Amino acid sequence: MPTTPTLSAPNHSLTGLSPAQVEAARQAYGPNRLVSTETRTGWRLIVEVISEPMFILLAVASLLYVLLGQWHEGVVLGVAMLLVAGISIFQTVRSNRALQALQHLTQPTVSVMRDGQLMSLPVEAIVVGDVLWLTEGQTIPADGLLIQANDCSVDEAILTGESVPVAKTQPDVDPLLAGTLLTAGSAYARVTAVGEATTLGKLGRSLQTIEIEKTPLQQQIGQFVQRMAFAGFGAFALVWAINFANSGNWVTSLLLGLTIAMSVIPEEIPVAFSSFMALGAARMVGFGVLTKQPQTVESLGSATVICTDKTGTLTQDGMTVVQLYDDAIHRLVPLTAPLPPTARTVLAYARWASEPDPFDPMEKAIVTAYATHFSPATHPLHYEYPLGGTPPMMTHVYESVTGPVRVAGKGAVERIVQVCRLAGADADAILAQATTLASQGYRVLGVAGSDWPGEEYPTDQSDFPWSFKGLIALENPPKENAGAVVRQFTRAGITVKMITGDSPETARAIAHQVNIPGAENFLTGRAVMGMTEQALQTQVEQINVFARMFPEAKLRVIRALKANGEVVAMTGDGVNDGPALKAAHIGVAMGRRGTEVAKQAASLVLVNDDLGGMVDAIAQGRRIYQNLKRAIGYIVSIHIPIILTVTLPLLFGWQYVNLFSPIHIIFLELVMGPTCSIAFENEPAEQDLMRQKPRRFTDTFFTAGELGLSVVQGLVIAGVVLAVYWQSMQAGNSLNHVRTVTFVTLVLSNIWLTLVSRSNRKSVLATLSRPNALLWLMLALTVALLLLTMLLPPMRGMAQFMLLSGADLVRCVGWSVAGVGWIELYKRWQPARLRRSSHA
Repeated sequence: MPTTPTLSAPNHSLTGLSPAQVEAARQAYGPNRLVSTETRTGWRLIVEVISEPMFILLAVASLLYVLLGQWHEGVVLGVAMLLVAGISIFQTVRSNRALQALQHLTQPTVSVMRDGQLMSLPVEAIVVGDVLWLTEGQTIPADGLLIQANDCSVDEAILTGESVPVAKTQPDVDPLLAGTLLTAGSAYARVTAVGEATTLGKLGRSLQTIEIEKTPLQQQIGQFVQRMAFAGFGAFALVWAINFANSGNWVTSLLLGLTIAMSVIPEEIPVAFSSFMALGAARMVGFGVLTKQPQTVESLGSATVICTDKTGTLTQDGMTVVQLYDDAIHRLVPLTAPLPPTARTVLAYARWASEPDPFDPMEKAIVTAYATHFSPATHPLHYEYPLGGTPPMMTHVYESVTGPVRVAGKGAVERIVQVCRLAGADADAILAQATTLASQGYRVLGVAGSDWPGEEYPTDQSDFPWSFKGLIALENPPKENAGAVVRQFTRAGITVKMITGDSPETARAIAHQVNIPGAENFLTGRAVMGMTEQALQTQVEQINVFARMFPEAKLRVIRALKANGEVVAMTGDGVNDGPALKAAHIGVAMGRRGTEVAKQAASLVLVNDDLGGMVDAIAQGRRIYQNLKRAIGYIVSIHIPIILTVTLPLLFGWQYVNLFSPIHIIFLELVMGPTCSIAFENEPAEQDLMRQKPRRFTDTFFTAGELGLSVVQGLVIAGVVLAVYWQSMQAGNSLNHVRTVTFVTLVLSNIWLTLVSRSNRKSVLATLSRPNALLWLMLALTVALLLLTMLLPPMRGMAQFMLLSGADLVRCVGWSVAGVGWIELYKRWQPARLRRSSHA
């Protein structure tokens, strides 16, 4: 038997920098950042807040009160202005902190040699002079010079446009540039430039400068707010014109025009959207899910298909070599028993064909099995053919002190049988043995060996004179929660599709074990590539198991599903998964075993490689979308009575017009803003949310019926408030009395509307037990603020209110309950109507 070669691994003889040298380099050259992340803090945040429409309106109104000599009102609005700004700053800082925490968690890491120890550090911590250990699939984080390479190739297309990877072989000569991708092999490099001093930094190619396209929901919300802003401007002009025509006082008329403008502009909506997305993304960290962009939270709720790989996602993280098929003696040999000499040869060749410092769980299992039967020896890896071909295989070449070069290869059984050029009967027997093992759920690899007499190696690894050695059977059982996770997806109306490089038999066996529907049917990568687009679109709807898949085939499946209107989430961990992860609506990378390429291409990272986190993330996405709809529906409903109470009496010439001033509107804004963006964001999900079908990605945020219901709610509340207004006015009450009962009715209506908006189906009584401390806090503050405004003489005088009798208060409560209570009757009627229509 040949001498066992030694495989190259991280070189600890390279000591790297000391802590003092690291600090000196950081002081001299700065951190490894291309562009500082711009967050809305400091002056930038202040400028943004004071440029908000509501802040500007308050500032103008406060100035007008001063011009009119009404100093108290001007001061109150000034304080209100600070409160509005404070709420905006609080929400922005809260969102920024969540996003900064996410950015820190999703920052890539790299292996750095310091003080003789190889450690994993964030790429931002790299300094000039550091020694980096780079492996296949990593994005090079800084400019450097090659120290040592092992079959190292780098894709430099991001800088040069050259699509062919460049071999790196010459120490202290060949550069390794930031932003480029190590496509094969491994290398040591010494950092020569960091941050903006790198070639990438000088070209200004930072990903942070790329503008992120707005999602459909963002566009819809932006258009809605823009239209309301135009409506506010129109209402402002109308109210100002009518008041000026009646009074001839342009200052007072302008103040009243500002009142209506403040009541129309729904400034709470964009604040609520950004808060919901940022805080939702932060909440997902608790589920082991990191989001690259908060907008991904929105997409999660509409996912209809989950395309998942097998190894490490549905199956356990580690793999174990359990059996060998020894072709020399034509039998299976368990790893637990002492190995015959020829079986030892099979295991040795499998190890030699694996990476020196393996990343793949399968190769790690081979290394572990090898270590139990062999001791280390002496010859280093000389040349490597990376994983390639269809089906794939990989080859390693070792120099020998005497005699021919030793060559080892492993890969898909069909490919190994093919390159070994086995006769028909022998090939059939080996394939049958592989099929038997695969049908038991084992991952099966073919192993081959060769001797090569010369120094010039073949261009193609298939051209060695291969000799078949045997098979490696690896056990990778499903995770304990895999079946439950698949069932949860299925109940939620989400189809699970397995896309794996394994054989069809192995894929089907695991699919059956984890309860993937239709596991008996499958498509291979070759079959996928041989289909027309139309035929593939039909097949991908029916087939849930895809085996012997390769990157081009994965990409075609993702595109076919998208062409069918599916919202696709795709999991992946390797370099070759990058295109499919990018193509999917929601790319999901593995946090532990995923390459940097996969993590950069994905929009989500599963920290613990647990697909169960995706269930929680999708539930969170649905909850956020549901609560955002409730919040915006609430805002639409409550703005309508404010607008109509200001405009209709003026248009119809009522005795008392202009009941509300900017002081009253800002009171309502201080109530509505936190309720919308804080209380509703904290609202728990409906119990059956994950049993509902996903929403379609192309759906508008509000259907005509949903928006119509919010409008009707608002109109009914407006009718009730105007009825109280009219009735009190006709009864001959004073202006301050009419103002007080009208305002109290409106505020109470807001409280009841908040409570009934917690669910579109369940009654208020049913939702009272739902935990939401922030909602009750907001309602308590609303009641307290209303009582203080009515009971404290200075505040009562400022608001031009008066004390109400018990009978007046009962009337306000009764009218407000009537204006909102009908929604509870509608909730009861709607399920009954749906049941009747389903039986019709």
